[in-house]
Formats: sequence, structure tokens, C-alpha cells
Amino acid sequence: MEDILKTSQFESLIFDLRGYKVMIDADLAALYETETKRLKEQVKRNRERFPDDFVFETTKDEKEQLVAKCDRFANLKHSSVNPMAFTEQGVAMLSSVLRSPKAVKINIEIMRAFVYYRQILLQNQDLYKRINELDEKINNVFQHLLNKIENKRLEIEPVGFRLKTKKDNL
Repeated sequence: MEDILKTSQFESLIFDLRGYKVMIDADLAALYETETKRLKEQVKRNRERFPDDFVFETTKDEKEQLVAKCDRFANLKHSSVNPMAFTEQGVAMLSSVLRSPKAVKINIEIMRAFVYYRQILLQNQDLYKRINELDEKINNVFQHLLNKIENKRLEIEPVGFRLKTKKDNL
């Protein structure tokens, strides 16, 4: 099966909002080749399928952050309507509301993108943990070496010349 879009193309469409990984209604509408208004209508008609942890309306501040972060949302700047944010489950639920063959194919690719995004996050967390463990080991080795050097320095007699003083001549 030919992928409509590569998974990596979806990564830039996934945002962190309110602790969720979400996609914005305008991006989803563009992917499904429909108007944002029509997408929102389907969600409103089927509201029982979209609880708050599946889809939520962004706040004014969140909308401003999206506009500042992405040029493609510039048209939202002066809009009186805040965009809707769809979590992974909300995007999956869209496939039951939008039934065109294109919508099904796009949903499959979006689900793959969410899985890929999660894998990247897990890999980065594992890498971060390993780096911290190595850093701690290196710090311990350096501390051990510094302690050894300090102890040796205290044991060693000073090396060098001493100037004779009148006391030494007596």
C-alpha cells in the first residue's frame, strides 16, 4: 500500500498542549481535503463520540502560541474562533465520523505518526537516562582522582630551593 504522506511529514503537525499530543483542526481538515468548518460540524453532530480528552477548544493564549510557532496558522491570528485540538484518540474517532476512503488512509498514516512520535520520545528518555548514568560515573571517577591527588600532595615534601636565612647560618 502506498503511503499518502510519509510519517515524518506528520511529526511537525503534532503539538504538546495541556499535557496531550494533539493535532489542530486546520491541519486535519487540510489532510482530509475538507474545510475546517465541515470538520467541526461533524464533531459537533457527533459530540458524544468526542469527550474532552479526545478533543478540546484551544484558549486564546494557546491559539496565540500556535500562531507564533507556525506560519501556517497566520490566518488564525485575527480569527474570533479558537481552533480545536484533537488528541490521538480524537483523531482515531474522526475515522468513524469521516468515512471516505481518503479519510481512512489518512487516519492510518496519522496513527502511525503518533506511534512513531511516542517511540522517539521513549528513545530520547532512554538516551537521557544513559547519559546521566555515564555523567555520574565520570563525576565519581574525577572525584576519586582529585582525592588521590590531594592526599599525595599532602604526603610529598616540597621540592625546590630554600633561601638561607641568618637563622640557618647560626
